[in-house]
Amino acid sequence: MAQLGHTGFVRELVREKARVEPTVLRLVRSLAVQDWVVLTYFAILLFALVNGQGATRDGSIIRVAGDVALFLTGVILTRGGILRAGSLAAGLVYRTAVLTSLVASYLQLREILPAVSSRALDAEILAFDLRVFGYEPAIAWDRFVTPATTEWFAFFYFLYFLLLVVHIIPMALFDRSSRRLAWFVLGTVFVFCLGHIGYMIVPGYGPHRYLEGRFENPLEGGLFWRAVVATVRVGGAQKDIFPSLHTAAPTWFAIFSFMNRDARPFKYTWPVVAFMATQIMIATMFLRWHWVADVVVGLLLAFGAAFASKKIAAWDDARRKRAGLAPIFTPLVSETPFEPENVEISSIRNARSDARRNSC
Repeated sequence: MAQLGHTGFVRELVREKARVEPTVLRLVRSLAVQDWVVLTYFAILLFALVNGQGATRDGSIIRVAGDVALFLTGVILTRGGILRAGSLAAGLVYRTAVLTSLVASYLQLREILPAVSSRALDAEILAFDLRVFGYEPAIAWDRFVTPATTEWFAFFYFLYFLLLVVHIIPMALFDRSSRRLAWFVLGTVFVFCLGHIGYMIVPGYGPHRYLEGRFENPLEGGLFWRAVVATVRVGGAQKDIFPSLHTAAPTWFAIFSFMNRDARPFKYTWPVVAFMATQIMIATMFLRWHWVADVVVGLLLAFGAAFASKKIAAWDDARRKRAGLAPIFTPLVSETPFEPENVEISSIRNARSDARRNSC
């Protein structure tokens, strides 16, 4: 009874601390590393826009502010404890806020990038490639361009969008491992946020525009080539070349799948994803969207995100456990809901269980 009373006292102490601790401080303490990355990303976007001169500047500021408001609403509702930690509602609201705000910011890059800068550094990138690598695939591979080869690589280039969907949506909704999901989301956030910032730092249009009229063989294909051209024309950011996210994202998915190949479905999918990643990477240069420097930096981004996110997500998970905070993610299909409690309560329960076993 005394032990039970002690447990109840500690639980009440934790609740009292939560009531007394300032709401803002509690919210800040509850933020995960990925939350800080997204907030920093949006802060950089806004800073660049405020200092920009483009005609689309004012409208872009309003739209990015809307993205920030959407993300912060989700964070406040979940990390702030308004929605119960571990509940289905909290899980769905947080996932929706992160995904929707980042996707929206990408779709807005078409107007954000020219608002930030009117520069295009294609000449400098080409000169760098020829000086450092002595080779530019978009130029060297011109002799291999035929309707058949164009359609082959257009098929894989277009599959990039499917690859995003079949990784991000199932992982967010169905992964049962909280730590693996946190690692995956942090790595994905790193890739896209850093990639979008790279677009602003090194803007350019790519070989298809800078070298227009200098190729002997025009890019002509069938269904998938037409689909690629239409998609880029309608939804592409136009100056989004450095780094190549068509290289970084599939490569990151391939690395993540390989590193988790002991679990399903990755033990079956990693070779397929790795093959697709190589074909998409080649397609970005064959179809004249990217310079070789864009692709090299995309590879570096993927590998860097893969290993950094694993270590950082593990550190953040341990930090949250020590502080008695909810996990970074609670799987939506988790069998046992999260119950907020600190380490002291857990140790009391363990001691109580040990006492019962000893008495028996």
